[in-house]
This record gives sequence, structure tokens and C-alpha cells, in this order.
Amino acid sequence: MLLKQQIEAVLSEHKAYGYRRIAIALNVNHKRVRRVMKLFNIKTKKLRKKPRARIGANKFPVNSAKNLFAEMVINQPNQAWVSDFTYLPYQNKFMYLATILDAFTREVIAWNISVRHNGALVADALIAALNKRSVTPEIFHSDQGSEYRSNQLTETLRSRNIKASMSKKSSPWQNGKQESFYQKFKFELEDFNSYSSQGELIEAIALQIHCYNHKRIHSALKMPPTIFYQRFKAAENSRNPTNSTVKPEENFKKNRAPLHLSYA
Repeated sequence: MLLKQQIEAVLSEHKAYGYRRIAIALNVNHKRVRRVMKLFNIKTKKLRKKPRARIGANKFPVNSAKNLFAEMVINQPNQAWVSDFTYLPYQNKFMYLATILDAFTREVIAWNISVRHNGALVADALIAALNKRSVTPEIFHSDQGSEYRSNQLTETLRSRNIKASMSKKSSPWQNGKQESFYQKFKFELEDFNSYSSQGELIEAIALQIHCYNHKRIHSALKMPPTIFYQRFKAAENSRNPTNSTVKPEENFKKNRAPLHLSYA
């Protein structure tokens, strides 16, 4: 059956896709995809969700940095960038990956990898992101780790007039976009120790991030982040700024074309 083969082709590249995202990728009805998957017992790999920590009201001191991100209405690219880093166990040691995401488009703007988790790890990722985008964000959101309080990062933010925003201590869900990204990223990259060298692992990370940006359908966007960003900018550029009162995000949603990805 052709649809069965197409579903399996999608899952071979995106192991964590559910039937809804498979349907978007193949441009078919999601109920039909679900029926075929049930008929042939095709199952996707399930992510194990981390339990949320329950923190008592007085367990941690009051924040010294405010969570500006929670107060924003995000409806444009480059309003807010979010950042975090994660560790990758590799051959009895750790490597650390830092990423910068656009909170609106979910696109990974830049990333950095190192054998140390220090201020330079995240500051260099931020500098790379600033070099890629012509517009600086209003805020830069992270957790309260020491890496995000370093002089190097603080000075970079101050020099570009970017406001620092931080989640409350022990509240990872307040940086949920980054948490969700890393959970799926590690799941799809699979066994880090299967790579024979650090160079091969870094290359695999680069390919996985490229796939996430350009190929992997984001469940909230219904398309890959880079395509979402490009279509939003095209809609924004096509409107007449002197005669139109339509907001760019409304114009984008109204005129958004369906996404077609081939998995023949």
C-alpha cells in the first residue's frame, strides 16, 4: 500500500512524528493516516516527559532578575530570543551544546558547542546569532545559571541594548521552548557514543539542527521554522505599509499557503 510506504518513509527521517505531523508532511487527511497506522501496527517512538519539579513558595530566594518574557505578547520575529544549553554524554565525558532560538519562529538562529560550560559557551552563541540577524531582539531570555550571569554575556547584551530576562529558579517550564527543543533533539539524535570522533558528533549535531530548521514540521507552526520565518517575512514585505492597517501576523495567517513535502 502506497500510503503505508510513505508513512514509513516519513518516520525513517522523523522518528518522533505523530500521525498529525505525518499527515501534514504527506498533505493527506490525518484520520486516514491514523487508520493506516493502526491497520499495519505502525507505531512512533514516544518521548519520556520529565516530571515538573514542585517548589515550595519559600524554598528559594526572590529573583534578582525579572522574567520579562512572561509579560510579552510574542507576535513578531526578533522580539525575544530564548537560550539554554544541554550536556551530551560522549565517551566518558561531556560536551555542552548552547542554542539561541527565536521565540516566535522557533528557529535555531545560532548554536555553539564546547567541552566546558562557561560564559563563553553562551556568549559566543549569542554573538553568532547577532551576526546572522539584522535586527536585535528586545529581550534575551534564559534560566538563572551562572553562564548567563557572566560578564562576557552581560556586556554583550548591554552593548546591543538587549534586556536580560530570566526564569525563576528551578522553574524550567518558564523556558519551555528551549526545554522542548532539547528533549526532541536528543531523542532524534539518538546514541551519542555511536560517533567515532568529536568531529563526527559535531557534524551530526549540525545536520540535525539544519533538519529541525528546514525539514522537521513544528507542531505549533504546521511547518518547519525556517519556512515559517520566510513566509512571514514575505507576507510582511508584500503588504502596503501606507494603505494597509492589517498587522503582518494577521496577513501572514490569512494568506498562508499549505505546506507540501515529498516523501516518495
